[in-house]
Amino acid sequence: MNMLHAESLRQDPRIAQAKQLIAEAMRDHSASMTDVSPSDPDQSANYQSLIDGFTCARGGPPIWPYFASGLGNGPYVELADGSVKLDFIGGIGVHGGGHSNPDLVSASIDAAIEDTVMQGNLQQNPASIEMMQRLVSLASESGAPLEHVLLSTSGAMANENALKLAFHHRQPADRIIAFDNAFAGRSIALAALTDRPAYRNGLPKAIQVDYLPFLHPDHPEKSQRWAVDELKRLLKRYPGKHAAFWAEPIAGEGGYYPGSHDFFTALCEPLREAGVPIIFDEVQTFSRTSRPFAFQHYGLDQFADIVTVGKITQVCATLYRNDFHPKAPILSQTFTGSTSAISTGLATLDALQSTHCFGADGGNMKRHAYFAEQLQKLVDKYPGSISGPFGEGMMIVFTPGDGTLDHAKLLMNLMFEEGLLGFLCGAEPARLRFLPPPMITTNDHIDAAIKLLDRSLEKFVSQK
Repeated sequence: MNMLHAESLRQDPRIAQAKQLIAEAMRDHSASMTDVSPSDPDQSANYQSLIDGFTCARGGPPIWPYFASGLGNGPYVELADGSVKLDFIGGIGVHGGGHSNPDLVSASIDAAIEDTVMQGNLQQNPASIEMMQRLVSLASESGAPLEHVLLSTSGAMANENALKLAFHHRQPADRIIAFDNAFAGRSIALAALTDRPAYRNGLPKAIQVDYLPFLHPDHPEKSQRWAVDELKRLLKRYPGKHAAFWAEPIAGEGGYYPGSHDFFTALCEPLREAGVPIIFDEVQTFSRTSRPFAFQHYGLDQFADIVTVGKITQVCATLYRNDFHPKAPILSQTFTGSTSAISTGLATLDALQSTHCFGADGGNMKRHAYFAEQLQKLVDKYPGSISGPFGEGMMIVFTPGDGTLDHAKLLMNLMFEEGLLGFLCGAEPARLRFLPPPMITTNDHIDAAIKLLDRSLEKFVSQK
């Protein structure tokens, strides 16, 4: 069989040599980024012009003054003002390999020499098929009956497609059951599902949503009983009207509250009896627990009807059981994912496996235990200024001060000034979260983050 022209290009030694030269140059220029450093005064005017330009174009200032230079070293990133920060939020969980990851850069170069920038409904390259097969294989490896997958360009689009599948399957059912503090995305339908009234201010209410209390870490049995009782009440009040139960296995924007096998099983069994489809939103949780999917981490494979992923996978996706395959053309989109996103997504899946992130004694769970231990030392050192529960796996969270949004924002900004990047989540209490890159984070990186957080807390105590 004759070699395809494209394969001949990929195997051209000039491509390999170019990739090697690029990798060497990146190592040389990023090697010194092994600690945080302050901004360069000579860059201040240019940096302010970036902030002003963003503010003018967007109509408001950035959440924080983060504009990267384009180079980093693992969890360290250089900003365009010359400062170096320890990035433990990673674009809210997107950058699983940190910054300037050589494997992901190599995958990006492979994508750059492909014929198109974007894959789509009418044109897909073999890599998109490989991504689909890999995701289905990972999702079904311990028994979940997930056979099909649709790639998409965002977590919100993946979640929209999940809703479409559920409504189509259960028509004419028109209600959704979700948890208090749920977050699903920013589209009109997902804003209606998200339990944040401010996020749908002025928007029409697209769907009817009923909410359940989530598992409370201090009162697991009581909160489980309340959730089950409320679920049964809703099922009795609206018989046959619920198109789906929507669940983040670990509450994301709501505050990083972990679920459990017993809690979800107690809810999923009556949902099964009532014929209500179960959707697990894994856009934020994928790759951060003992298994690739958090529903696997909690042993919920038998209940997975539809599952969404995104963020760290670069290209997003909706996975679903065969009996949810639509009988009408409701799933279609011009863009299913950029060529680069698909290529780097595959490289990310490879790295998550090769760096042994998964397993009960794998890297994710070991790093969580170490991180939580170090945070507890700060709790003891600064009573009343920081408290747990600290999250699950590589989703780390703590409560600053009295849990008010003012306290959370104050400490977040102090951390930023010290060189540590974390971000807000939750409400009543408001919390600060870390999403360290699971593929490359070490205990030394965690120690560096704790040192910076310690310095931030010293200032926080005096200012709160």
